[in-house]
Amino acid sequence: MAVIDELLGANEVYARTFDRGDLPLPPARRVAIVTCMDARILPSKALGLREGDAHVIRNAGGRARDSLRSIIISQRLLGTRELAIIHHTDCGMLTFTNRDLREKVREDLGQDTGEFDFLPIQDLDESVRQDIEFLQATQLLNPDTLIRGFVYDVRTGKLREVSVGAGAETG
Repeated sequence: MAVIDELLGANEVYARTFDRGDLPLPPARRVAIVTCMDARILPSKALGLREGDAHVIRNAGGRARDSLRSIIISQRLLGTRELAIIHHTDCGMLTFTNRDLREKVREDLGQDTGEFDFLPIQDLDESVRQDIEFLQATQLLNPDTLIRGFVYDVRTGKLREVSVGAGAETG
């Protein structure tokens, strides 16, 4: 049986007792979270969220540049006012460079990715700072948006806040 078939079976069980169908479209807690797609992170459990509480935007590395479209929609159309950026320890994005992945795609598929930026990470704290600085500089978010950044430890489940320097929104 394919894994997707197993997921469909699990959904059948879930839907039998589902009782959250009346939630409003905007997230109740007016927060958006950008984090990595890593399967070891379950934002709802790690952050005590329930359906309807928050927007959770996920991509490889939890990078803000990849998430900007979703963040703008979250703010402009659905009223979020706070933003948490969460990167994590033992992230696969620490294991390669753009050159490495471009070459792998070329070897595996015979395709050229050009100058595509896969947004690899060299330093976790610095990548969080870069993402916060990027978001603060975009001028596409509410100027009063509270933006905070964290590193999630996949071994302990704990968040550690990353300082973003003078003048930055940290709480």
